[in-house]
Amino acid sequence: MAHPEKLNFEEILMQNKEQIYRVCRIYAKSPLEPKDLFQETVYELWKSFTSFKGNSNISTWIYRITLNVCIRSKEKSDRKNHLISSLDSIQITPADAPIDHEKQEKHDALLSCISKLEESNKQITILYLEKLPYKEIAEITGISENHVAVKMKRIRQILLKCITKKLD
Repeated sequence: MAHPEKLNFEEILMQNKEQIYRVCRIYAKSPLEPKDLFQETVYELWKSFTSFKGNSNISTWIYRITLNVCIRSKEKSDRKNHLISSLDSIQITPADAPIDHEKQEKHDALLSCISKLEESNKQITILYLEKLPYKEIAEITGISENHVAVKMKRIRQILLKCITKKLD
């Protein structure tokens, strides 16, 4: 593992920005929120960059911080009990944009089902969808690789049941 002095923060950010943003999108409650979560994550990464000791893969460290930022934001939002719909939650799609309704419906069903999972299962699912190996998911979440595999088997069953109900 490279020590942070040998790593360039901007390069690391450029290499990982899409993964960070995907995680932020899953936790976001409105269309504009992923950008805020992304910015907050980048700030937290920058603040703690010099404390990265290289004991784990840099992407593992980034996922950990990203999940922590998103979870803190969700908890803060839940405490405020945001039941009021805000104007920025309204999505406007250009009239000429082609829409694959079936694909969109499946995507919306998946996100809805993921949002209903327990927090630890949601984290594992997000990391799995990021195509991380079980070993890295285990490092990020702090559970054993075998436990990740067992949980993923159960999560798949839960999601399949949920998605099937939504799409029937």
